[in-house]
Amino acid sequence: MGLTMESLKEAVKYMLESQGFDRVLRKMKLQSAAPGKVVCEMKVEEEHTNRGGTLHGGLTATLVDVVSTAALLYTERAQPGVSVDMNITYTSAAKIGEEILITAQILKQGKNLAFATVDLTNKATGKLIAQGRHTKFIELLHLVESREKGAKEECTTQEV
Repeated sequence: MGLTMESLKEAVKYMLESQGFDRVLRKMKLQSAAPGKVVCEMKVEEEHTNRGGTLHGGLTATLVDVVSTAALLYTERAQPGVSVDMNITYTSAAKIGEEILITAQILKQGKNLAFATVDLTNKATGKLIAQGRHTKFIELLHLVESREKGAKEECTTQEV
């Protein structure tokens, strides 16, 4: 495994404590993790809602992004990657005060791309709120390491 559970908790905490947009998720809690699968929980509060008083669609997309990234971090390669494609199907609303579960599962992790699915469900009823699909490019670290290795080999060759 690339990260320990404790390291994953720290990585999620780091993402949520940023000054950037992800700070809207500060009340999200990591509940459990298994290789390639992460479950988080969050209570919907007023700051998370649209004008209709339900979970904002943009925040739902952020949850899909952040929790699927956490699931990618909890794999052997432990690389967050960058988003290539994401789509969300909204099936019902989550209201202020409701607790939701966000479950991300890595479907496939290839050489360059990783594919994840994320279900947002009402914790009390199990009703599906939204389902997201997230594709991420994950070869970046591998490319950097290859280039660094190539540069070292080039220096060694030139020195001889």
